[in-house]
Amino acid sequence: MSARDSSELVARPTLVVDERDQLGLDLLELAIRESAEGLYRCEALLNNWDNTGNGAGFLHFDRRTLEFGKRFEVRLGNDTLFDGRIMALQADFPEAGRVPRLRVLADDRLQDLRMTRRSRTLADVSDSDAIGRIARDHGLTAQVDLSGPKHKILAQVNQSDLAFVRERARTAGAEVWMAGSTLHVAPRNQRQGGCLTLAHGGLLREFSVIADLAGQHSKVTLGGWDVASKSAIKGEAEAAALGGELGDDESGAAILKSALGERRQSVAHTVPLAADEARTHAEARFRAAARRFVVGRGVAETDPAIRVGATVDLQGLGPLFSGKYYVCETQVRFDGEGLRTEFTGERPGLGRP
Repeated sequence: MSARDSSELVARPTLVVDERDQLGLDLLELAIRESAEGLYRCEALLNNWDNTGNGAGFLHFDRRTLEFGKRFEVRLGNDTLFDGRIMALQADFPEAGRVPRLRVLADDRLQDLRMTRRSRTLADVSDSDAIGRIARDHGLTAQVDLSGPKHKILAQVNQSDLAFVRERARTAGAEVWMAGSTLHVAPRNQRQGGCLTLAHGGLLREFSVIADLAGQHSKVTLGGWDVASKSAIKGEAEAAALGGELGDDESGAAILKSALGERRQSVAHTVPLAADEARTHAEARFRAAARRFVVGRGVAETDPAIRVGATVDLQGLGPLFSGKYYVCETQVRFDGEGLRTEFTGERPGLGRP
């Protein structure tokens, strides 16, 4: 899939409250933020003063339209950029001569999990079982695609439900996101975010990228203890853990070994209780570091397809840095400079000269 033609781009987003009231004409600034750890956030700054001649006064203080808990959407043409609920209202009263403004802050349904903190233990459960239980606690549907062993004990100690889900996902090398009322947890290669092409000088306005060996490892070893057999266990991961993600590029691990020699990381504080658990955790740690070898931050014309989980094929950046990047963070912005999308993309390899 390629990005939409520039002639099809919509210049101004529309705000919709409870599928009825539209507030786009009062919109002054907008920021929509998303990351691979989940919790989609929106901040909209609105004009809050009526100067139409029908009697000056505050526009949005009656709480009939902008009310806590109401559904709050941001649309761009027929596409939805954000869908959540109003969680906060902030009034700004600037110096004399400038109009009052109202800032609306909204989050997606992961906010439910963030606001619930508890301590408990779960016995003989897999990560999928634990995350599914949390989803049901909040009236959500769970779609969890994780493979892994059952844990004798999983402890949630003074953590929010969101922090606990993020921890389990991170350990398994997965990502967290909401789609409507469905909680998704899945590895990156199963997220199915689509792919679009952006060319520098075209829909890609600007891009800055770095390839950094500082956080790379040639191997990750993770140790633990098997209670049943009363013996030490060890899980290891190398570049093979990346599978097909690398393509024809050269990995950070390979460049590290060639330039500086072997650099191994040993992890001892996670204490897995089974060999397959140790291997899964080691592979997740290796992939997380390897994927951050090449990290770029760009600004592009806003397209709803530029979302966390998508792949952008960036062209016009030379043989080292042209190619496909996984989008791990986005921020859609609207202000006096117009509408654009700021994004962070990462890849585990460097193009060959």
